[in-house]
Amino acid sequence: MVLTAVAARRARRVSVVDVTWGLALVAAAVVCAVVGPLVSDGDAWRGWLLAALVSVWGGRLAWHIGRRSRGHGEDPRYEKLLGAPVTTPEGFAVAVRKVFVVQGLAVWLVSLPLMAAAVTEVRWAWLVWLGVALWVVGLVFESVGDAQLATYRSTPRDQRPQVLDTGLWRYTRHPNYFGDACVWWGLWVAAALSSGWLPALLTVVAPVAMTYFLAFATGARLLEQTMLQRPGYPEYAARTSMFVPLPPRRG
Repeated sequence: MVLTAVAARRARRVSVVDVTWGLALVAAAVVCAVVGPLVSDGDAWRGWLLAALVSVWGGRLAWHIGRRSRGHGEDPRYEKLLGAPVTTPEGFAVAVRKVFVVQGLAVWLVSLPLMAAAVTEVRWAWLVWLGVALWVVGLVFESVGDAQLATYRSTPRDQRPQVLDTGLWRYTRHPNYFGDACVWWGLWVAAALSSGWLPALLTVVAPVAMTYFLAFATGARLLEQTMLQRPGYPEYAARTSMFVPLPPRRG
C-alpha cells in the first residue's frame, strides 16, 4: 500500500488502489502457501490450491479494472471521499488515512482464512471442494457480469437502453459484487471451515467483512449514490434486487 500510495500520487488518482487490491491478496495467498509448511503441519496441497484460486481471481480483477480505468480520471467515489485532489497535501493525507491504511488492514483481515489454512490440517476434505464450487459460482457471476457490462458500454448510446437490465443484471444490480462475495465465502469454506469449527469461527469475520465492504461500505451502496442520479436507474432499482440475485419485482 505504500508503493500504491506513491503510484497514486504520480498517476494523480487514488483509484489505482483498485488494481492493487486483488494483487495484494494474491501476494498474501502465495506467502501463506510458501510459509505454512515451513512452520506447521498444514496441508501444503490445500495452500497451493488456495493460492491458485486467489491468483485467478485477483489476476482477473486487476487486469479488468486496469483495462477499464486506462485513460480515465479519478473515480467519482474517491473524489467524494477525499474532497481534494490526491496531488495536494490535504488530499494525499486523507487518501493515506481513509484509503491506503484501510485497504492494507482489509487485506490482512480478508486473508485470515488463508492464514488459518496455512497452519492447520484438513479435517473435512469434502468442504474444500464445496468451497471451490462456491468460488466457481462467484467467479462466473463476477466475470460474466463484467463482460455483460463491457458489452453494454461498447454499444453506441443511441442504440442501447438507458440501463443495463438484461442477463445477470436483470436479477441483481451488482452481479460482480455479489460474485466477489461468493468467491470469498467459498475460500473461507475451503480454507477455514474444512479445518474445523474453531478455525472457522475465528476467521468468519473475513467473509463477513468482505461482504459488508462490497454491499454497504465501499462497493454497491456507495456506487448507488451516483447511479441513482442517472435517467432510468431509479425505476430499475425499484424492481431489481441490489445485491442477492432475485426475480424482478412486478409493478
